[in-house]
Amino acid sequence: MAYVINAPCIGTKDTSCVEVCPVDCIHPAPDEPGFAEHEQLYIDPEECIDCDACVEACPVDAITPEDMVPTEWQQYIAINAAYYRRPAS
Repeated sequence: MAYVINAPCIGTKDTSCVEVCPVDCIHPAPDEPGFAEHEQLYIDPEECIDCDACVEACPVDAITPEDMVPTEWQQYIAINAAYYRRPAS
């Protein structure tokens, strides 16, 4: 199981979660290509180690465990995974 970044991140894109992630699995970071173009951040489901650090750091409560994503945000599971299937730019 991985964590998922959901709707509250859209437009906020606070990077507190990026700063505390011990495995660097939240992207795009402010210094990475594409940061300005994306409306939210994404957690790599393959790299996430379920440490909970990002959940505690998120000021808008946008991050939940995959199995606890509210019904209205279920599409964000696929949205997060899809970001990491894109070709590198």
